[in-house]
Amino acid sequence: MITAISPIDGRYASKVAELSDCFSEYALVRNRVRVEVLWLIALCAESGIPECRELTSEEANLLMRIVEDFTPQEAESVKNIERTTNHDVKAVEYYLKEKIEGTSLEELSEFLHFACTSADINNLSHALMLKDGLAVLLPHQQEIIDQLKEYANEWKSVPMLARTHGQTASPTTLGKELAVFADRLDRQRKKTTRVEILGKLNGAVGNYNAHLSAYPDVDWPALAKGIIEDDLGLQQNPFTTQIEPHDYMAEIFDAISRFNTILMDMDRDIWTYISMAYFGQKTVKGEVGSSTMPHKVNPIDFENSEGNLGLANALFGHLSSKLPISRLQRDLTDSTVLRNMGVGFGYSIIAYQSTMKGLGKLKLRTENLAADLDNAWEVLAEPIQTVMRKAGIEKPYEKLKDLTRGQQKITKETIQEFVQTLELDEADKQRLLEMTPASYIGMAESIVEML
Repeated sequence: MITAISPIDGRYASKVAELSDCFSEYALVRNRVRVEVLWLIALCAESGIPECRELTSEEANLLMRIVEDFTPQEAESVKNIERTTNHDVKAVEYYLKEKIEGTSLEELSEFLHFACTSADINNLSHALMLKDGLAVLLPHQQEIIDQLKEYANEWKSVPMLARTHGQTASPTTLGKELAVFADRLDRQRKKTTRVEILGKLNGAVGNYNAHLSAYPDVDWPALAKGIIEDDLGLQQNPFTTQIEPHDYMAEIFDAISRFNTILMDMDRDIWTYISMAYFGQKTVKGEVGSSTMPHKVNPIDFENSEGNLGLANALFGHLSSKLPISRLQRDLTDSTVLRNMGVGFGYSIIAYQSTMKGLGKLKLRTENLAADLDNAWEVLAEPIQTVMRKAGIEKPYEKLKDLTRGQQKITKETIQEFVQTLELDEADKQRLLEMTPASYIGMAESIVEML
């Protein structure tokens, strides 16, 4: 929408459309309806609650159709009720009572939301939203990792001058440096997948107080566990106040943030390699790089990614630091914050798509990498002084420091003439004489093969 305040709902809406089904108000209300219906069905199946009789197959199907046929239009009906109740979860309860009015289920209507607090319904709904959101986000992360692994293997033997502190350093290969990012990102993605998504269904302060007041002989924790774990695919947390403490959410948001931080690091490195002309960028017909300089092909995809990663992490940072904190048995500060989970996901996915677009435009310029290496013979000071140490030559580091440090130009001749003066084992001397900056890459290739 051209009038949207947030770019997620405006400029970038098409990029994050798949998240609408996970984090929208419709998604939240839909999940609340699902939880309320499953709770009623579970109560009816519990022999220790005779007043909540067993459902017929037709009645069970009717209830599940309410869930399966729940549309945005139905969600609007719930929101209309909320305008009167000024309570979002109570509106769902009243909506469901209306849906079963006039049917054989009407006599069970007071068992809708039975012994529940709003947080029982909301925490499970938010957990389901996160579960769905991760199912969208994680494949985007994997796509980046897979592309980096592909490039790492393709370019594992392409030598590149490394730079530490911005200065020339021991050579590496382009593929190995991308393999480092692939592995770092993969670790964080896996940490995200290992976080257990938790839920509770245990009443106003987490003790099943109301439940036991009505039916003291029912195994309420087991009944709740069946819904949380068997029906919803979550993990039951028995240790809660009125709210599930949200610690697992902080773990998820922190893991995504670390992934994003690592990706930002990579975006900046590739941006720098482009500025150094190690990479060119494929042009797209009709695109403009600069409004005044026609020659320019700017690395805008990596810049766009970096900016959106920063926005995502700002959101996730607040979510992970705020959500685990709630006064005494609960306060309401988490409610409005939780509504912004999808915003962090949205900015992350926008960034991931930009990174992928940028990676797809890269054109390797091996001649520029080779020229840089050929102008950096000083990097061979490291292997030479190391072999001199092996030979027991006095003050090898200091001798190479005097030869190379701060010098305007170190050439192949400078290095080889120095090596010729050394009293070394003949095989060692020959190896040093044959060495070039481009060949001095250590185990870079085999490290890539460890991916």
